[in-house]
Amino acid sequence: MRSIWNGAISFGLVSIPIKLVNATESHSISFRQVHTEDNGRIRYRKFCELEDREVTQSEIGKGYEDADGTIVPITDEDLSHLPIPTARTIEIVAFVPADRIDPLQMDAAYYLAASGAPAAKPYTLLREALKRSNKVAIAKYALRGRERLGMLRVVGDAIAMHGLLWPDEVRAPEGVAPDVDVTVRDKELDLADALMDTLGEVDLEDLHDEYREALEEVLAAKAAGETPPETPEPARGGKVLDLMAALEKSVRAAKESRGEEVEEAAGTGAAEVTPLSGKKSAPGAGRTPAKRPTAKKTATAKTAGTARTARAAKTAKTAKTAGAAGTTKTAAKARTAKVAETAAATKATASTASTASAAKSAAKKTPAKKATARKTAAARRRSA
Repeated sequence: MRSIWNGAISFGLVSIPIKLVNATESHSISFRQVHTEDNGRIRYRKFCELEDREVTQSEIGKGYEDADGTIVPITDEDLSHLPIPTARTIEIVAFVPADRIDPLQMDAAYYLAASGAPAAKPYTLLREALKRSNKVAIAKYALRGRERLGMLRVVGDAIAMHGLLWPDEVRAPEGVAPDVDVTVRDKELDLADALMDTLGEVDLEDLHDEYREALEEVLAAKAAGETPPETPEPARGGKVLDLMAALEKSVRAAKESRGEEVEEAAGTGAAEVTPLSGKKSAPGAGRTPAKRPTAKKTATAKTAGTARTARAAKTAKTAKTAGAAGTTKTAAKARTAKVAETAAATKATASTASTASAAKSAAKKTPAKKATARKTAAARRRSA
C-alpha cells in the first residue's frame, strides 16, 4: 500500500516515525461524460483567463482570493512552514474511553505504519498501552492544507486512525425528530424487541454491494451486445393500518426465513396493508379491519381476557336463568300433579257415591218386585 503522508506520532517525549496509508478503498463504478451522438469523450480543459490559453498541471498553483478580488499566491513551501506543531506530526492530546466518541464525527480511516526499524519498539508500546487501557487516543494533525482531529485505536496488530470532524462541524438534530406527541406502548416495544431478537446478528463479511453487482451485469450485457437483465418489479408501498399487526407479521416472516416454526392460533390471519393509491379517499373508506395473528406476545391479550370475562359472566347469567326456569318448571309440574291427584280423588268419590246410590235403588226395587210376583201367583191359584 502506498503511503500518502509521512510524519511522526508524538505523545509526551515519545516520537514514532510513521507513514499514513489509506485503510479503505472505493469499489464504486465510475462513468465518463460522453457526447450522446457519437460517444466522444467530454473533457474539461483548464484555461488561463488572462492569456486565454490551456495550461498544464505543472503551471497550476494555489491562491487565496481576498475580499476585493485580489489573488494572494500560496506555495507548498509556505504551507510547510506553518507555525503549528502538527505540520508533520500526529500530536496525541488525550486518551479517552472509546464510547466518548460520537460516531457522527467519524470521517476517513487510515492505517499508521511504522516507518523503519527504530519505530518498531515505540509503535508496539503505544499499541499495547491502548489495548490494556481499553482507550483510544485523541490527536491533532495537518493534512491537505488544514489541521484535523483524529482518533487512534488498535486494529489487529496495527494502529488505525480515524479522521474526526471538529465538534462544531456536527450539526444539531433540530427539526429532525417528529414534532407530535407519540405514545409507544410496552406491548409494541416487546414486539419490536422480539423482532430484533429474531433477526439476530449478522456477519458483516457476508454483506456485499448488490447494486454494483447488478450494474456490472448490465455493463457486461451491453458490451456483449445482449439485452440487459430485466429489473424485478419493486414491492409496492403501502399504508400500515395496524402497527402491532405489522410488527407481528415481521416477527413471523423473520422466523420463517430462519426456518423456525411459527405457532398460529386458529382463526387468525396476517396483517392487512392497504396500498396507497393516486387518489385520496375519505378517512376509513375501503379499509378492511386487520386480523391480528397470534404471537408470543400480542396486543390482544387484554382484549382476549376481557372477552373471556364477558363470556364467563354471560354463561353464569344463563345458568342462573336456566336454574330459575327449571325451578319454575318443576313447581308447575308439582302443581299439575297435585291438581290431577285431586281430580282423580274427586272422580273416585263421585264414582263411589253413584255406585252406592244405584245399589240403594236396586235394594228398594227388589221387595216391590217380590210382592208383585206373590200377588200374581195367588191370583192364578184362585182362578184355577
